[in-house]
Amino acid sequence: MYNFVTDAINLKSYNLSEADKIVVMYSKDKGLIRGVAKGVKKPKSKLGARMDLLVANKLMLYKGKNMDRICQAEALNTFKNTRQNMDKIFYSMYISEVVSNFGVEDDPCSGEVYDILYKALDKISNAASNIEIMLSVIKFQIKMMQISGFGIELDTCLCCGEHVKSENMYFSSQMGGIICSDCNQTLKVKNLLHYKLRDFLNACLQYDFDYVSDYDKKANEKVCSVCFELLKEYINNRSAKKFKSENILQEIKY
Repeated sequence: MYNFVTDAINLKSYNLSEADKIVVMYSKDKGLIRGVAKGVKKPKSKLGARMDLLVANKLMLYKGKNMDRICQAEALNTFKNTRQNMDKIFYSMYISEVVSNFGVEDDPCSGEVYDILYKALDKISNAASNIEIMLSVIKFQIKMMQISGFGIELDTCLCCGEHVKSENMYFSSQMGGIICSDCNQTLKVKNLLHYKLRDFLNACLQYDFDYVSDYDKKANEKVCSVCFELLKEYINNRSAKKFKSENILQEIKY
């Protein structure tokens, strides 16, 4: 048995007893981890608000036989502006659930996943508009799927293998990418994708999270809404678990 230190973001929690709860976190070094927060529900708990959802902490955990125990927590970011805006709360909950559904213990890609989750939550928290919120979520969606091994094909038709350039195409959430117009005469995929939207999604995938591209500057709420819904449907089709936040997201007006 030993102690270990890691940075982690709180994703969800469960009551364990009157005073204790289990916190599910995504850590920078070990992927998904679960820890018991002893006495956290007591008024004078040293862990207190640091065990709230959507908080990034530097943690010290005691490695137990069955369950790790959270010994210390130092808040790195509480994403405080998120808690004052319902849209920010809902979208932050959604991306946290994506990580919860696709993240694994001892994930070899834990550093990459942690970094994009942290950046997305921070960008959402500091966003000045709904478009800025959506851009962060879309970048997270497409990058998270790439890291998780479910990358989306945006350049060549999944049927004929031909490169699709400046022409409209179709997006198949089942197949995981684009279908050219010719092939879609047989497949009958319904999601029409304008080539400029495809280029926008490609930019979201390829550019660094912090980079503000010309596509970001030109994006409007309609563009963001369409792309978010396409990616959400794709992610739902790849997830073994049903999304609990989905019903809440349906109520958000873009």
